[in-house]
Amino acid sequence: MADEALFLLLHNEMVAGLYRAAEQGEGENGRCTTKLESMGFRVGQGLIERFTKDTARFKDELDIMKFICKDFWTTVFRKQIDNLRTNHQYLAFTCGLIRGGLSNLGIKSIVTAEVSSMPACKFQVMIQKM
Repeated sequence: MADEALFLLLHNEMVAGLYRAAEQGEGENGRCTTKLESMGFRVGQGLIERFTKDTARFKDELDIMKFICKDFWTTVFRKQIDNLRTNHQYLAFTCGLIRGGLSNLGIKSIVTAEVSSMPACKFQVMIQKM
């Protein structure tokens, strides 16, 4: 419970700090999104490294996506992926988190998010062949 509260507070402060800097002319709004996505990417890489250190190698991309959608997501957000409630602030960081996790598992991808009706959002992962 404390971990979740700390994560929420840290994330809220990261978002607020980046957007305050943009409002004061230290950066553009698009840069804030890019920075959040980059932070999420690095966190995703680290978490995947930690979560999979004692796990057997995955057979294919489908196994990796199942791991991301079930184990990784549930561990990070403490909720099933199909009931996650989020808001727009979390999308850039979360896209980076997913992309970073996939990257550390050897999959280059583009991750986008779409909010069609609140509070739900839909993530699309496009795997790029190397």
